[in-house]
Amino acid sequence: MSLDSPKSDYAPAQYSPEDESRTRQFSTTISRDLGIGSEALANVHFAGSGDLPSVFAVSDLATAAVAAAGASVAELVAAQFGVLPRVTVNRRLSSLWFLRSIRPDGWKMPPPWDPIAGDYPTADGWIRLHTNAPHHRDAALSVLGVSADKSEVARAVVNWRADALETAVVENHGCAAAMRSMAAWAAHAQGESVSREPLVVTQLTSDCSDSTLSSTPERPLRGIRVLDLTRVLAGPVATRFLAGFGAEVLRIDPPVWDEPGVIPDVTLGKRCARLDLRNSDQRLVFLDLLCRADVLVHGYRADALDNLGLEARTLREISPGLIDVSLNAYGWNGPWRNRRGFDSLVQMSSGIADAGMESSGKIVQRPSRFKPWTIPPDISWLRPWCVVCRNALPPRRDSERSPPWREPRNC
Repeated sequence: MSLDSPKSDYAPAQYSPEDESRTRQFSTTISRDLGIGSEALANVHFAGSGDLPSVFAVSDLATAAVAAAGASVAELVAAQFGVLPRVTVNRRLSSLWFLRSIRPDGWKMPPPWDPIAGDYPTADGWIRLHTNAPHHRDAALSVLGVSADKSEVARAVVNWRADALETAVVENHGCAAAMRSMAAWAAHAQGESVSREPLVVTQLTSDCSDSTLSSTPERPLRGIRVLDLTRVLAGPVATRFLAGFGAEVLRIDPPVWDEPGVIPDVTLGKRCARLDLRNSDQRLVFLDLLCRADVLVHGYRADALDNLGLEARTLREISPGLIDVSLNAYGWNGPWRNRRGFDSLVQMSSGIADAGMESSGKIVQRPSRFKPWTIPPDISWLRPWCVVCRNALPPRRDSERSPPWREPRNC
């Protein structure tokens, strides 16, 4: 994505009418739900070609999401500097960025998955075990009664019904998802609940932030302080987007959390630290950081921060004017609202993996021999987070920059 001056003579590569029609449908829907103006969206131009392999319109959605984020940034630039820049979004680069944004030169990225993680056939279907975190791996192995050996896990899983094993692992505080079809998910209590939820819910308060911006057209978020409590991909890439446009982003991880397969990619432009919010001294450090923050981004379960005494009302009392951006894997209502979830698990639950498997299987008439097939993991939630943050920021321009993470604001 690039922001160009209105008089730029940049001529984007040809974008097919079919691709542009689908992409603009997606971007219009996203922008409408996020309150992005039609003028900014109309000022978005598309370039490039190509598609990621998927039964779904993944590249259209990727390009549209980047377009919506870019249009939102352009609106902020216009509010601060009086000129609405043109946004150019490259379809190929957007698609590739939804896979990975860095390419190692002279070194190798660590494997993204724990050796036990993956899709396993069950007695009646498929299940995915998410075991990247040690305590999630221990939870699954405890239910199965086996050691950390993939072949032992496979032999144990095949004796279980998918729903029964999913329930057992989740009740043991682990992460698993049985593969369901889209029809089965639509009939499921959680699927029905999610279908009634809007894409984005925005709640405005009368609180005001006293932050100052020292932005430029290239870095319109400079001076904004973001606390990043997100994991893996969707949230961290959203906050990386904010950092790319000038925000001061501080990522906070628990002491035992590690995700080496994605850390080099998702921490670009950020500072990183570790805190245990259950430790009283470290909790005070976090509250002090929260006092200084303008934006808090988190992807915990609906009740996770509440259980730590950090309900939405408490957060606003600690940091008036705080922009609280949150994402919950399985939605904010329904029986699974407090269930642990990751993108790959949601794809299994909601029918995405099943649709991909069916599409692959029909090619050779042996669908039962094909494993579940998922779309690239950033697709579902990535850009809306960035845009929500931007839309909640006041269109101010101040000449003096406040020191990041130093002086609290009436804490």
